[in-house]
Order: sequence, then structure tokens, then C-alpha cells
Amino acid sequence: MEPDGVSRLLDEAGVDARRLRAALTLLCDGAWWTLADLVRETATSRRGVEALLREAGPERSGDRFRLTPERAGALRDLLDDPGDLPADPVAHLLPRHAGVVAAMEKLVAGGPSGRYALDHVAATPETVVRRALLLGARFWLPGSRLLCVGDHDLTSLAVAMIHPGVQVTVADIDERVLAYIDGQAERLGLSVRTRWADLRLGLPPSARDQADLAITDPPYTPEGVGLFVARAVEGLRDPERGRVLLAYGASERTPMLALKVQSTLHDLNLALEAMYPDFNRYFGAEAIGSAADLYVLRPTTKTRPAVASRADRYGTAIYTQGPQSVESAPAGPAAGLGPGFEPEVLVGDWPKEVFPRVPRARLSTWLAKPYAASPATVAIAVPAGSEAALPRLLLATRARHVRVLLSGPASGTAALYAPLAPLYAFTATGTVLDAVRLPVADGEAGRLLRGILDNAHGKLANTWREGLTRAHGHLTKREARAVVDRVAPWAGEVTLAELPGHRLRDLAEAVAASLRLAAEDRAGRPPTADGSDG
Repeated sequence: MEPDGVSRLLDEAGVDARRLRAALTLLCDGAWWTLADLVRETATSRRGVEALLREAGPERSGDRFRLTPERAGALRDLLDDPGDLPADPVAHLLPRHAGVVAAMEKLVAGGPSGRYALDHVAATPETVVRRALLLGARFWLPGSRLLCVGDHDLTSLAVAMIHPGVQVTVADIDERVLAYIDGQAERLGLSVRTRWADLRLGLPPSARDQADLAITDPPYTPEGVGLFVARAVEGLRDPERGRVLLAYGASERTPMLALKVQSTLHDLNLALEAMYPDFNRYFGAEAIGSAADLYVLRPTTKTRPAVASRADRYGTAIYTQGPQSVESAPAGPAAGLGPGFEPEVLVGDWPKEVFPRVPRARLSTWLAKPYAASPATVAIAVPAGSEAALPRLLLATRARHVRVLLSGPASGTAALYAPLAPLYAFTATGTVLDAVRLPVADGEAGRLLRGILDNAHGKLANTWREGLTRAHGHLTKREARAVVDRVAPWAGEVTLAELPGHRLRDLAEAVAASLRLAAEDRAGRPPTADGSDG
């Protein structure tokens, strides 16, 4: 290999050759480098690094590369000077937080694996710590609230460790992520609360209009960025003072994709207050150099109206891959309703010829508020990729019989609707799930649990409190609420429809514990936090 090939490649890159020169410098330092490490360290696309390796002719050991001293010497005049690289805005702060970086390394390593269909790519531990440091360096955080719109990266935990005065809320569709964040926050004593959310169906009620800052690392499509940022704006309590931090990256080879995303942000009337190039680094995403820029977006007086008109029009296809990628064809119900079932309401997207005179409701509307009428039979079409909404859609109705049409085998969703066993009797046949409402169970615990499950749109703590006062007339509302807070501090302002799945599974046990506490209080014994006998 001759230096001419490398020189020609750098010349073709023009002013963007800085990335390739940085990769060449690493190859010449005598250490072994994997292709993935070269991509991440230099924020150069995989295709760019592969082209450099072909021209540079390094020696290879397994999946690692380096240039021999002789080859490095021949290319010395082309090497990059690392002292000329742009300054990292928070690099000087990172050494003071080495303990947090080490803790985040363990948390990221132990966290849920990424999901292909959700475009998950894990940010490095240093990245999430640097996000937290930048928030503290740029904004006054004591007493503030942060909304994480999706948080597979675990930014919420890093922020809570470095800035304990911040109340952090996470809204995410992935039940594993929510359970993991809750478990680690409880273990570490961090102020983080979690909410289940399919952002295509709306932001959870308790996450609306409450945050001072929002941060998101969305699917890197114009539709995905637009939707996640729109929901982030909906979460701000004072949009004209709040900010949205957005992680977004595109390959140096695809500027048109970046332009489309930036046009989406422009359509939302957001001002670009700052942009830090290649701030975020990832384990993966090599097509974009395992890196993404960090945008600081400031809403204007015209942002909220733009969000209101656009947020619900982005559709369900927002990902780059999987059943709800932007290139996938929309799929209707996988099967018919079958003979003998006459729905009074159709929920979801149904063909026009299916029961044309029956009232229809959108999935987002069904979840957002109680239906005006009281239908006895309801049919719900759940599209591919939205199965996680199934238990919430069932909770949102009080119909006697609900028939759900899924895109895949209904038996595969059994774990999702299992927490609703006290409410429905289920029958799964092919892609059809039938849920028939059960009578109220006997016993104090059964009645209280049923009262909660029957009121999915109300605030959980309030419904629970009222049920306790009915069961134990000696309790005042304040005393009943104190019992709920001790047994389920996560209930707070949440509604049942936005409660994470692991909390739904724990609900029956928590309800029983609250009744034991109430009974102990009546008997004059000091209540215990876990509801056991004192």
C-alpha cells in the first residue's frame, strides 16, 4: 500500500477529512484498535473507517487493526494533531465525577439489552454522565424537574446521582427499562419516578406540563424526532422558559437526512439555542459514527400551537427498523371479528367497510379519557408494535365483553394482560383475544382492588384512598392517604393507565398490605411499612 491511496482518500473528504485523520492517528499509535472503537472514538461512519483501512493497509489480529511503525512513518505527514480538536464543554468536570462514571458503567452493563424494533442503541456511561454535567453547567437545577422522554440510556439515574435536588420523571414504552430504573433508583435512594408511555398515543397525564427541562434520544427518523420532541414540549410547564435537549446524529455521508430532521424541528417553531457536535457516543450505531450531536432547543410562543396541530399526526411508523419502521406498510386487523360479536364501539384503525355505522374511537382518545357512553361490547384493533398498550386499552373500558384483534398470536401477549386477571376472564384464539368482565370478587381486598381497576383514568392514590375509607370507616381521608403512601409511594399522581407493568403486577399485594395497615391502625398497633404484623 502506498501513501498516495490514503492521501487521495483524505483529499476526497475535503474539509471533513479531520475525522479520517483522527482515525489514522489512532492506527499509528502502536495500539490495537477494533473497527467499532475507531468509529466511536473519531465519530466517523463505519463506511468511512472501512475505506481508510482498505487504503492504509494495517496489520490485523482477529478483529483488531494497527499500522506497523514502518507504515506509520510513511504516513506521518498525514497524521492529525489531537491538540487541534474542539474542546469538550464538560471534559474539565468529568474527573471530579469518576465515581459516578464507575457506577454508571455497572448500571449500563446490568441494564436491559436494546430492542431492535425500538431503535435502541446504548450510550456510553461517560456520555450519560456528561449529559448530567452539561445540564448542571448550563442551567440552574436545584428544585427543578427533568422529563426523560424515553430513557434506555439511563440518563435519569446519572442526573439523579449528580443533581439530587432534581425531580426526574421517565416516560418509556419498554417495561424492562421502567422496572430496571425503578429498582436501581430505590436501591440507590434516587428521586426518579417512572411512567409507561407509548408516545404515539400521547404523553402520560402526570408527565404533562410539569417539567422545567426535557431530554430525549429518539428514533433517528424525521417522524421519530418530531414526535419525541413534541411530547417533550408537552411535558414542559413553562415552554417559553423551558428547554428540550435532543440527541440526534446522521452520517457525514447523509446531510439530506439531517436536513429533514432539522426541518421537522423548524416546523415545530423551535429555536436552536446551541448544538454540541458529536457530544453523544454509543456502543453501536456505526453507520453514523457511533456519535450524535446534542441540540439545545428553546420553544417559542408559536411552539405549543405547532405541537398541538402536529403531534398526533406523526403516525405509528417512526422507527428505522422493525414492524413500525417508516418503510413498513400499515397493517390492518389480522382477522375478522367472527360471527356473533356485535361491537358497540370500534377502537383503533378499522377498514371503513367493517361495521360502517358503529361509532369509532382512536387508540389515543380511548386511553386519554373515559368514553362518553357505556358500551357493553367493544372491539379493539392493536397494530404491530403497539402490543405494550394492550393492558391499558383493556383497563380503559368497563365493557362487559372486549374483543381484541392483534397482528400476531394472542397467546404471545399473555404476560402483558396477566395482571388484569382479577378483572377479566381471557380466551386467546389465534390473533383474537376475548376479555369478559368478571363479577366483583368476595372479600375486602377483592372489592378494593376491583374499585381501583375499574377507575383507570382517575388518580390511583385518590381512588385507593377512597376505597380504604369505605372499607375502614374510622380512617380519615388524610390517614387513608398516609397508608397508601407508605405501602405504595410510587402511586403519587399517577393514573392506572400510565402505571408501569411491574407496578400493575404488584398492585394486588400492595392493596392487601394497605388493608392490613388500616386494620392495625384501628387496633391501636403501630403500622409497619411492609404491612406485616408489628
